Amino acid sequence: MEMNIQNLKLKIGDKAPNFSLPGVDGKAYSLGSFRGKKILVIVFMCNHCPQDDFGIKGVQVVGINANDEVNYPDDSFDKMIEVSKEKKINFPYLRDEDQKVATAYGAQCTPECFVFDGERKLRYHGRVDDSPKDESKATVSDLRNAIESLVHNRKVSIGLTPAIGCSIKWR
Repeated sequence: MEMNIQNLKLKIGDKAPNFSLPGVDGKAYSLGSFRGKKILVIVFMCNHCPQDDFGIKGVQVVGINANDEVNYPDDSFDKMIEVSKEKKINFPYLRDEDQKVATAYGAQCTPECFVFDGERKLRYHGRVDDSPKDESKATVSDLRNAIESLVHNRKVSIGLTPAIGCSIKWR
């Protein structure tokens, strides 16, 4: 499912909406938790999304799972904790149980990426790459390109791409 580009809640240059969400590590996180990072990458994801690692200095990745756990028990908080250990997720993985954060960001599918600069202004919104099922077949890594541009203080050349993936499981 591709996102509807006309119906975007956050536009390029908009400020990141704040949040306060529980992480699988038992801590609570908000935008302020990542104050020291030059770039913040927020990825709306779920337990069966492929994980990508951006171990680039100054870049903080945060995963947020907003899927309804009543009809989709595989996305429950307990399952998130299990999956984060199994897949050795090395970034905060947060639970958006009431789906308010996904709504504030206008997220529609998983994975869907939002990249914010040091002022927490949106600089990229969209897909990870052009091959949603198999990263090895990707010809364009839009997310990585956006991060690399920001790390090197360059303008992000493509700020908006259609996110490709499963739609968020709304209540």
